[in-house]
Amino acid sequence: MSEQQQEQPFWLKDNFAPVYEEITATDLEVSGEIPRELNGRLLRNGANPQNGWSAHWFLGNGMLHGVEIQDGKANWYRNRYVKTPLYLNSDDEVMDSLGDLTKSVANTHVIHHAGKILALEEAHLPFEVSDDLETVGPYNFGGKLNGAMTAHPKTCGETGELISFAYGMTEPYLTYHRTSPTGEMLQVEPITVKGATMVHDFNITRNHVVFMDLPVVWDFEGMESSGLPVVWDESYGARLGVMPRNGTDADVRWFDINPCYVFHPMNAYEEGNKIILDVCRMETAMKPGVNSPPQLYRWVIDLDKGTVSESQTDDRTVDFTRICDTRVGLKNRYGYGAAFGGGMPVAVGFLKYDLEKDSSEYHDLGGGLGSEPVFVKDPNGKDEDDGWVLSYVYQPEINKSEIVIVDSRAFDKDPVARIHLPVRVPAGFHGNWVPDGY
Repeated sequence: MSEQQQEQPFWLKDNFAPVYEEITATDLEVSGEIPRELNGRLLRNGANPQNGWSAHWFLGNGMLHGVEIQDGKANWYRNRYVKTPLYLNSDDEVMDSLGDLTKSVANTHVIHHAGKILALEEAHLPFEVSDDLETVGPYNFGGKLNGAMTAHPKTCGETGELISFAYGMTEPYLTYHRTSPTGEMLQVEPITVKGATMVHDFNITRNHVVFMDLPVVWDFEGMESSGLPVVWDESYGARLGVMPRNGTDADVRWFDINPCYVFHPMNAYEEGNKIILDVCRMETAMKPGVNSPPQLYRWVIDLDKGTVSESQTDDRTVDFTRICDTRVGLKNRYGYGAAFGGGMPVAVGFLKYDLEKDSSEYHDLGGGLGSEPVFVKDPNGKDEDDGWVLSYVYQPEINKSEIVIVDSRAFDKDPVARIHLPVRVPAGFHGNWVPDGY
């Protein structure tokens, strides 16, 4: 590695480094056998700065990667920039885009809802893309969305509603959204919080939403230390806000918790008058010189007693947790996560948690470096874990990537299939399985 590479921040070198060419490759090589029940596309988003530089990992232009799978074959791989105004006007500064809802980096997540595929980033509008990942344009739910939207909306496993929120640097600092399964935004509700914080994610249950009001606050002096305008401020406090899914600001009940930060929860659900939340908890975040690893914790909110209990589930470093999509907001037995290694936000293996038995299984990537594990349910399966875990995995020895398909029912065994890609897919953020006929 050259001296210049060594001086670069981690998000600009090795497999975090951007790629620049947009390609389409067809008839991909496959080792093993792709289950014929898998028919759709595995999409993943990530930061990929078009000029080779960004002040923080979170600030690079969004690039989507996708592979289409049908009838046991891998038809194509595509990678495409999300061509927002910020991308098209490459001289514009990211931090100058906060007043224009269309100037998104669109780099964090990609979902499907109501027949649309949306690339997401939490400070701007969603961006619609086509089936082959070409940019359609900003999407505002027929004019009902007049602000930003989180990169982590939840699609209810029972009703199909899309539940989301937005945070901002001016009042209202938090706004709740509820959207019908057919894409009609039904509710836009300002929520009162103490100040401007970075609310990256949240939780839903069958009847409630749970906001996480945590002590990473907006402060432009943070740009000097971290490259982002946010800082850790323990004096802000930490609390969870519980509101009925169709409730109002007046209905929110706040519960104090120990100071911490959570980028990503696994799931939340109700048991009687208790709400159970499994989250990837960090002692601190955005605190200069401090590396606080995410670890799996459980919070139990007792709505009768007005208390929250906290317990640690696993002492390993784990994040990018997922569950079976049909269990979102409902009680889940199983969860999947990226087991980070080497102090970096990439998976050296995957974890499958059995939360009923308080046990786990480990899938070793054997030197590969993985991204978020996405669980895809077997349409013919009966049990919650009947399905496969799919992920983009980089193979350093050949400087190319592949998609691994792991049978969840044989989680510690070799993948049932590997789809070999002709290029390197940089380490990125979040993705989804988009089934045929979505």
